[in-house]
Amino acid sequence: MIARGTSRCCPKLRPTLVHPTVRYGQQCCRPYTMPSSPASMMASSTSSTGMLAPFVNELDKIAPSFKIRGSQIQIIKSPADFYETLKARIRCAKNRIFLSTLYIGKSEKELIVTLQDALRANPELKLSILTDALRGTREAPDPSCASLLAPLITEFGSDRVEIRMYHTPNLTGLRKKYIPKRINEGWGLQHMKLYGIDDEIILSGANLSNDYFTNRQDRYHLFSSSEVTDYFWNLYQGVTSLSFLVQPTKDDPSGFNLQWPPTNAAPSPLEHPAEFISKATPLVHGLITPKGTLGDIKSQSRSVLTSSDTTVYMLGQLSQLMKPDASTELPAITHVLKTLGAPKYRGSSWTFTAGYFNPAPSLTNLLLSTTSQNNVVITASPYANGFYKSKGVSGLLPDAYTLLARRFLQAIKEQKQDSAVVLKEWRRGTVNEPGGWTYHAKGLWITLPNEQEPSISIIGSSNYTKRSYSHDLEAGALIVTQDPDLKKRLGDEQKWLQEYANPVSLDDFAKTERRVGLKVRIAMWIVSFVGGAL
Repeated sequence: MIARGTSRCCPKLRPTLVHPTVRYGQQCCRPYTMPSSPASMMASSTSSTGMLAPFVNELDKIAPSFKIRGSQIQIIKSPADFYETLKARIRCAKNRIFLSTLYIGKSEKELIVTLQDALRANPELKLSILTDALRGTREAPDPSCASLLAPLITEFGSDRVEIRMYHTPNLTGLRKKYIPKRINEGWGLQHMKLYGIDDEIILSGANLSNDYFTNRQDRYHLFSSSEVTDYFWNLYQGVTSLSFLVQPTKDDPSGFNLQWPPTNAAPSPLEHPAEFISKATPLVHGLITPKGTLGDIKSQSRSVLTSSDTTVYMLGQLSQLMKPDASTELPAITHVLKTLGAPKYRGSSWTFTAGYFNPAPSLTNLLLSTTSQNNVVITASPYANGFYKSKGVSGLLPDAYTLLARRFLQAIKEQKQDSAVVLKEWRRGTVNEPGGWTYHAKGLWITLPNEQEPSISIIGSSNYTKRSYSHDLEAGALIVTQDPDLKKRLGDEQKWLQEYANPVSLDDFAKTERRVGLKVRIAMWIVSFVGGAL
């Protein structure tokens, strides 16, 4: 399969979004309280600014950023709302659609029809899709993500539709030949989730398949900002220039082949992995660092800067493409958590979540070293893990994450953080049973001392694991806001994600049904020994 070598009127959208609750000119009544005086409001804002300064002063050096209004960020609550919002935006697209995801489900006919309808209705519209090559071709020659997408090129032509698939340079030769397809993604994936339509973009951790549209809980933020969207479009294009091109063909039983265009920015990662990384390094470095960014906060107009109340830092973790690594996500999170270790933040709190609980060791240490109180970690119960009762070795993964969660609780106890940190497991029914959901959300929320709602949050594709920081391609944003309404909505998001989460203790993990067998421990060691990661 791998070969070498016109706008239209759109009805007003009404997805179930968490919109700003107080609009311009709208009064808000609060019984039994006196309205805050301008002086007290100014004092509160000044205090918040002072507490945020140690965070943003260093973040400005780490990652490119844009100033926007908090009302330009909408928080989507459910998988169904995410899907309906995405389809509605696609139907109204005028110029461009770019979708970066791990994979598109091979049976997602409705999504494909939505894309077809948009392309047929508007001859000026162009579509680009980026997925991972390993996951996107895993079932071939049976129906796969690649075979689902290839007909779009046949119908609309390569000048309007581009399908790209990224292949890691870490899986070549004997590794690629002998490591089973069900686990080879442990050596690196295209994992960015960027859903851009015209001048809006949804940042998420969700892929594009039925469970992510129905019963797999994730997070989804819609940014209505041309600057933010253009930034990720440029990053997206950089990765597509380092990816295989899908071409439809009748000569292959799978219905497609993968070609490496001579116009790509580097040679094939399968034939020349070292040179591939060497050529990719300066390209990616120029896209994700503040100095190399073409459009960042410095280029924004004075009117935008003065009316803004929110700064969005662009985060990229593309470690496998750069030597030396200049990724921005891990340094940004490291700085934020280190800052929370200062005594002045003793009254702060944080909430951290990852569906696959395996934080990078450095993050675990930092989380347990903050002076924050009332901190919460949310992760998936084994019964809400997407690999629960999966076939083959991947079926061992829920127990592996259980083992890692138990080790985290042990670390909490050893560092005497029992009163400051609680671990909760999220469960809504049981996977693959009627009414059963899985949990895939990831993120971080930080509430400053003497405040009730978060001022800082991170949204994106990363699972915050060793693999995220060494093997996968990740993208996201760090939001710093002084907008009261956005802070409230971030707080609501953090709360509703805990509606199905309950605390667990070391006593719970000591129960017979939670004990982890020897074969799980051996499998984890083997994956690590041969260069993979969970």
